[in-house]
Amino acid sequence: MKERRSDHRNDHLAGDLADRPAGHRIGHRAGDRAGVRDGVRDGDRTDYRSVADAVAEEIGAGLLRPGDRLPPQREFARRHGIADSTAARVYRELARRGLTVGEVGRGTFVRAAAPAAAPALTEPAAGRVDLELNYPEVPGQSTLLAEGLGGLLRPDALGQALRPAGASGTPALRESAADLLARGGWRPDPARILFAGNGRQALSAAVTALVPAGGRLGVEELTYPVVKAVAARLGITLVPLAMDEAGLVPEAVADAHAAAPLHALYVQPRLHNPLSCTMPAPRVERLAELLRRLGVPAIEDAVWAFLRDDLPPLAAYAPDRTVLVDSLSKRVAPGLTLGYAVAPDDLAGGIATALRSGGWAPMGFALEAADRWQRSGTVRALVAAKRREAAVRQELAGRHLTGLAVRSEPYSYHCWWQLPRPWRADTFVAAAARHGIGVVPATAFTVGPQAPPAVRLALASPPAEALSQALATLTALARSTPEEATES
Repeated sequence: MKERRSDHRNDHLAGDLADRPAGHRIGHRAGDRAGVRDGVRDGDRTDYRSVADAVAEEIGAGLLRPGDRLPPQREFARRHGIADSTAARVYRELARRGLTVGEVGRGTFVRAAAPAAAPALTEPAAGRVDLELNYPEVPGQSTLLAEGLGGLLRPDALGQALRPAGASGTPALRESAADLLARGGWRPDPARILFAGNGRQALSAAVTALVPAGGRLGVEELTYPVVKAVAARLGITLVPLAMDEAGLVPEAVADAHAAAPLHALYVQPRLHNPLSCTMPAPRVERLAELLRRLGVPAIEDAVWAFLRDDLPPLAAYAPDRTVLVDSLSKRVAPGLTLGYAVAPDDLAGGIATALRSGGWAPMGFALEAADRWQRSGTVRALVAAKRREAAVRQELAGRHLTGLAVRSEPYSYHCWWQLPRPWRADTFVAAAARHGIGVVPATAFTVGPQAPPAVRLALASPPAEALSQALATLTALARSTPEEATES
């Protein structure tokens, strides 16, 4: 197959199949175990299952790709010397196996592979339940995204979208992005918006622009692991700042800056990862005032804040001191990434330079797709659905983890679990792995030598039933001892 699905391409697929060598045509392979020869078995009786097997093998081998259209049933029957009724049975069998899907008025198409079944908790790590990474999805998400793309897949529009794009995009794309990023009564100035390939690249560009090599970046004492990696790569010193139940303590920023000047602050005011805490408005106001007084710029990570779209960001309180970074992946889907940086005028030039020099400019297709999803209402619908799904999963976690030292919020996809004694994070992670469950130890988030005996649970990725089983298993582990867990 030379191309993925397009209407022009699919009109000729039947001919393409016919032009294959005999050893590669559907149902015409030499040595077919089922004995199919031109679709006929035992002289006059057709084994439709053998023909379906042949098609299934070609799908499995990648000779037929997701989105490819099969020939019309009558044409399929003619080419393979079988009755029309037999061809219909072949097509029904392929649909029953989940290999194809029929679309009224369009034909029968090869279907994308179904998600793997939920793994058993006793299976090895290759089939584990992933509570390490968060990829929020909701039912009907792919259908909604496909509908939202609209005319983007027309050849002229697609050709435009596949051209290189710059960090500044276009005025129309910046207006659309401003609508997407707006929350809590705040809407960014479109002129201040820059685009990156993904959220991590937007974050890296902001750190690169604001903190010189050897400089000091203040961070919450538990922080996003990527910031640790970026700092190590750039030769930047991370300065851990105290937190309490409400998040970063503003006075800790002042104390650290007094000890030795901070070049910038990295902070997650809304739905902090990993703690899920959200700063109350008075604290955000106090932090904004402090940034203005000290002259310290802040990098605000808002990647999860879309789940609290009722609250304005720190950037609303200190727009001239704050670079807000965000992304499309959690809001929409991880497979099509796009990063955003909303930067004050005096910092935008340095961030744009970092984006260009780092090769972190966005893909034109992602920009156009985000624009169409925003204007069609797709993003708004997905955000609402993901907030509901987060609440459902938090309720599920609450039922299983009752009585344990767990911190979270109703609209978060994270749980922070302070483990009971005598468990340590490393031994608990190892015990969970033996049951086929992946969790993240506190060391991944800790800045400094002392990590608490805690783990983070990511609730978004597994199916609900697998998540429930995993949480039940982890609860049982926590109520045992490391020695008992090893013996079992």
